[in-house]
Amino acid sequence: MRIRTAGVIAASMLCLAGVAACGDSKDNDTKGGSAPSAAAAGGELVIWADDKRSAALKPFAEKFGKENGVTVKVQAISKDQQTTFLTASQQGSGPDVMVGAHDWIGNLVQNGAIDPVQLTAEQKSGIAENAIKAVTFNGQTYGVPYATENLGLIRNTDLAPAAPATIEDLVTAGKKLKAEKKVSEILCLQVGQNGDAYHSYPLYTSAGGYLFGTTANGDYDPKDLGVGKPESVAAFKKLAALGEKGDGALKRSISDQNSIATFTGKKCAYLVSGPWAVTDVKKANIKYDITAVPGFAGGKPATPFLGVQTFYVAAKGKNKALAQEFVTNYVTTPDLAVALYNAEPRPPALTAALDQVKGADADLEKWVAAGKNAVPLPAIPAMAAIWDPFGKAESAVIGGADPEKTITAAGKTISSQIK
Repeated sequence: MRIRTAGVIAASMLCLAGVAACGDSKDNDTKGGSAPSAAAAGGELVIWADDKRSAALKPFAEKFGKENGVTVKVQAISKDQQTTFLTASQQGSGPDVMVGAHDWIGNLVQNGAIDPVQLTAEQKSGIAENAIKAVTFNGQTYGVPYATENLGLIRNTDLAPAAPATIEDLVTAGKKLKAEKKVSEILCLQVGQNGDAYHSYPLYTSAGGYLFGTTANGDYDPKDLGVGKPESVAAFKKLAALGEKGDGALKRSISDQNSIATFTGKKCAYLVSGPWAVTDVKKANIKYDITAVPGFAGGKPATPFLGVQTFYVAAKGKNKALAQEFVTNYVTTPDLAVALYNAEPRPPALTAALDQVKGADADLEKWVAAGKNAVPLPAIPAMAAIWDPFGKAESAVIGGADPEKTITAAGKTISSQIK
């Protein structure tokens, strides 16, 4: 459920260029994360989050305010949170703490909008390892993760009792259901007219494609662009074979506007989506199961992106010491993590919180299992150049365009934007 707009990039251009000089910087693995001057700072702490999280945060923010003798304001930013935050940061009118997705990090750091956080080794050990990795950028930890998300395959178990082992098995079963007039679509995987790199990524990787290579320390390397290389050509040929002039499993008519509704309307037995889809599936009283997105037979594992919801300390906040205290020593408590889970059920990144809620929600461990092979969504600024050209190439190929010419051209476009 990734939404990226040109507005983010435009706002980035308004903000300060260059890598941030990020306050007291380095992670502190031996001392506590508490900022020594926080208690004496007093004043006001301002937190920005989206509507759902704002409501969940307020009682905890008030408690934190009372304990620290400060006023805490939680303000809801309903849309375009990253753009709004960057613009406000430049103007000096932003919050002290921002809540958002981890893949903002590269852009926020480049524009000097966030500071590293100071988590102890003990605190880090209580958070899912892949979540910590996702918020690590240039060797520093730039936020405190509180929830994770990844794509999986949601299956209508009345229509498809068994989970498909491969995408070929899924297509075979989907075609049979379609021939029996039990469904009208083989698969609900959102593509739309502009494509959707986030949702197609598991199949792209299973077919051998990659976006960026990695450096020796495991960081994404923007100099090693995989789009346009032979691996991506081979992958796009496989996507084309699933497309409108092939099996018909991938279609541009399935978009972010109708993929979940098509599934809940029982017009397809398989939906590639994330935890955000489950509420609608439950409302539709559909018996369902959640498994990993299947890969191609004989191919690599289908690797979804891992998204991590994160608390950031604003570099230009007015009360940075108190923000560090709140983010490192309050966000890392199970009570707050569970409250945020209740506001929007996604697997908590905090292990203690996940242990508290998984007994009452069988889906949580299924999502975690479906994300076993997930890799953090690249947080490097170069990722901004990927979405539009890659998505449009995907949509074109699914519609019947030549895979090699299309993805090669997309690779050139992306490469020119990165350089």
